[in-house]
Amino acid sequence: MRAVDQRLDPLTEATVTVAWVIIANKPFYPVYVWYLVGDGVYASLWTLAAAPLLLTIPFVAKRSPLAARIALPLIGTLDTLFETKLFGQNSGTELFFAACIMLAAMSFRAEEAWWQRGMAAFVFVVFVASRSIVGAPLHGWSESDLATLFNLNAFAVASLTTFVALRYAGIRLQESTSETEE
Repeated sequence: MRAVDQRLDPLTEATVTVAWVIIANKPFYPVYVWYLVGDGVYASLWTLAAAPLLLTIPFVAKRSPLAARIALPLIGTLDTLFETKLFGQNSGTELFFAACIMLAAMSFRAEEAWWQRGMAAFVFVVFVASRSIVGAPLHGWSESDLATLFNLNAFAVASLTTFVALRYAGIRLQESTSETEE
């Protein structure tokens, strides 16, 4: 038997890396809430609910790279919607929709443009729907707590989108260069 090359393409590798970074950071969010806010720690533990879904992405990537690249912004969008319900719209969790749209923009090849458009549209539609369907947060936060959470989430989104930009940098150029060499 020949050994099967398990290497992933650069876009899928980037997706898996981003998934692992999100997975590694998920357990710290309740700690940040405890340290910065002091209230709502038990409620913030629900942010870990998406972790098992995110953990599937590296395994899915080996069987279907496209499915993994679709899964990350999809799971991220649904997680953002849930966390917006959990924390409320004034907490800044909706800012994570921007990171999901960035993932949709970066994760697909030219021939996968319809997947890219579809994912970007999906994230936008969920964002628009969240503005009217979310309602009251699952936990009651004070205005001061919400201001702290907004700052925490704004920093987290800026960090995540910067990481995504750095991780995906040059991949399209790298892929087009390797295609012309073949």
